Amino acid sequence: MTTTIATALRGATAALLVTTALVPGAMPGTMVAVAQDRAPATEALVDLVNPLMGSDSSYELSYGNTYPAVAVPWGMNFWTPVTGKMGSGWGYTYSAHKINGIKQTHQPSPWMNDYAAFALFAETGPLKIKEEERASWFSHKAEDSRPYRYKVYLADYDVTAEVTPTERAAQFRFTFPKADDAHIILDAYNGGSMVQIDPVKRRITGYVRNNHGGVPDNFHNYFVAEFDRDFTVSRTWDDNGQVTADRTREGDHVGAVVSFKTRAGEQVGVKVASSFISPEQAVRNLEREIGRDSYDQTEAKAKQIWEKELRRVQVSDPNIDNRRTFYSALWRMLQFPRMFHETDAAGKTVHYSPYDGKVHDGVLYTDNGFWDTWRAVFPWFALMYPERDAEIMQGLVNTYKESGWLPEWASPGHRNVMIGSNSANLIADAYLNGVRGFDVETLYEAMVKNATTSEGRPTDKRGNVVNAVGREGVEYYNRLGYVPYDVGIKENAARSLEYATADFSLSRLAQALGKTEDAKKYAQQAQNYRKLFDAQSGWMRGRNQDGSWSTPFNPYKWGDAFTEGNSVHYSWSVMQDVQGLVDLMGGDQKFVERLDSVFSTPPVFDESYYGQVIHEIREMQIVNMGQYAHGNQPIQHMPYLYNWAGAPWKTQHHVRNVLTKLYSSAPDGYPGDEDNGQTSAWYVFSALGFYPVTPAVGEYAIGSPLFRTVRLTMPNGKVLTIDAVNNSPENVYIQSATFNGKKYDKSWLSREALQQGGTLHFVMGSKPNKAWASSKAAAPFSMSAPK
Repeated sequence: MTTTIATALRGATAALLVTTALVPGAMPGTMVAVAQDRAPATEALVDLVNPLMGSDSSYELSYGNTYPAVAVPWGMNFWTPVTGKMGSGWGYTYSAHKINGIKQTHQPSPWMNDYAAFALFAETGPLKIKEEERASWFSHKAEDSRPYRYKVYLADYDVTAEVTPTERAAQFRFTFPKADDAHIILDAYNGGSMVQIDPVKRRITGYVRNNHGGVPDNFHNYFVAEFDRDFTVSRTWDDNGQVTADRTREGDHVGAVVSFKTRAGEQVGVKVASSFISPEQAVRNLEREIGRDSYDQTEAKAKQIWEKELRRVQVSDPNIDNRRTFYSALWRMLQFPRMFHETDAAGKTVHYSPYDGKVHDGVLYTDNGFWDTWRAVFPWFALMYPERDAEIMQGLVNTYKESGWLPEWASPGHRNVMIGSNSANLIADAYLNGVRGFDVETLYEAMVKNATTSEGRPTDKRGNVVNAVGREGVEYYNRLGYVPYDVGIKENAARSLEYATADFSLSRLAQALGKTEDAKKYAQQAQNYRKLFDAQSGWMRGRNQDGSWSTPFNPYKWGDAFTEGNSVHYSWSVMQDVQGLVDLMGGDQKFVERLDSVFSTPPVFDESYYGQVIHEIREMQIVNMGQYAHGNQPIQHMPYLYNWAGAPWKTQHHVRNVLTKLYSSAPDGYPGDEDNGQTSAWYVFSALGFYPVTPAVGEYAIGSPLFRTVRLTMPNGKVLTIDAVNNSPENVYIQSATFNGKKYDKSWLSREALQQGGTLHFVMGSKPNKAWASSKAAAPFSMSAPK
């Protein structure tokens, strides 16, 4: 299935130039054939992106659980076609046959669902309001999905619909046939909505209030839709779908329709913007971001914005499919978290707070689950986008000031999902990697609060404590060194392991800020992972309050003491002290054997905790990689751990296998939930040849670079070139390396060195060089092996 779709998507193939050259680093006198990508100089990298990657998903099985987002980087609003039912998290699925609208969306994940959504749609003939009645057949053959534009042919109406974005606005263009009754519908969806038609200004204005939590009582998304011609007829409909000539309508689910007489091929344009602050601010956003621009001008600007970002990482390789996958993943990881701030009449940055319902000065970002994105997305921001990272960090300051807590999963406000205290990791990682321009002292205060108390956490509208905020069970953890299994706190072992990693990040930040006593305290707590290691079984395990182990114990049982995984997955969650884990498991050889067993053990599982086979289990089971569950985050770093145990060639083998087996740019191109850029970020980092395992140390474990040549433009303007001579599907093993002409034999790279630019040169081969970077001195950072 993947191969078939990828072939269909391939398009024009870049020409190859095969030359014979003397390659530095190869054996003296050896002539090596070098294949070079000769894509045209005018090739747009953004057009290598396939926004449909990952959209062939469902509740039962995820190949990404993505939708084709039409947006600019970190935009406040995205737009996407809708094939599903109103309110469904699966708004667009590749296997669907009909489209019923193109909606403004803020959905970060189908599991979190959407908020502040409304849709536009075009039709001809008798008016059809309800989505299942108005939906039109469409084909992917007549669908053009790009980051900066979505275009589709609505076959039932002979209408072509297009949309192109800005940060807070968009332009639509509908091409109609000859019709006396051409309609454009604005569906304000259920959950509270209002529409008002102004024929003089050719506008539909209103608001929507739909959400799935995380909003105050006064939450509104105000919108304005401005048409480029007069209406022949204008109407609204009520909660029952009854259409009348009333120009204003308010209720649970209302909408508006404006109609025209059109010539064959006549185009109707609509400029749309919205605001979480006020109707006036929505108009201001429209005027500021679109103004008098034509549809084509807005599209060109959006394309240019994406092209600028993608050109910061230029990969050259004869395999066009790898390049398509790379740029599709890079595009996806530059979408979240989204801006939630706007610019007022005085030019000041302001935001409506989804925490206290007030308008405040300053920036705010939202729609992110740090359980996922701390691992690789935020390290990418620290490496390549420090100014953006600083702005996001300042947004966290504002979140803390407005809610009293750091976010762990915000959409748009605090949501009660996932575990951990992972905000600590991305904050410390930013500061320790040189990101400045945010109030780090306030964030440190917030991190300490997380690590100190679980009292006073916010509640949702039903009065339930949002236990995803702060640290659930922190009082037990601080007293015992772990969250006990038998005190009614679910996923306790996973929480304990994640708190220990967060304590490491806290200790690193405390040290950097001159808080030496705190640094010692949290460094000691970062060793709490040891209290969950069961030497008899060799795995991490839930522990009771009295110190006894939870029974019965099955390392293949999903959930229970762990989160969306089992003990085999979570036992590697000691990113701060891999050498300490090596020692616990009996040394290098036994550690490597235990890592090997993850890939060789059949994908048996116990799903009894969930009462069903959840999609994450099924995604592990079907890919024939044993217990390795790359479709979810807890184990994604695990292939890199061989670097700490003297077997980096095994990292190279497994990383390349995952890159080429589990990813493609096709609609089934991800191995599980994409999750706000994290699964994409794993691919992007790994394809470059390195990955950030440990937070707040500025080091990246080396894997197996996928491309022949990569050129990265760093934030300071310096250029890093990564060459991988002899690279091919067979030549996955590093034979030797040099960095700026000097021999390099470590299995890690530093952030400082990468940002200074230069040339990182690998020579690849088909057989492992077991001597390269295999000594203890060559291993990356570990608390138990300080450098």
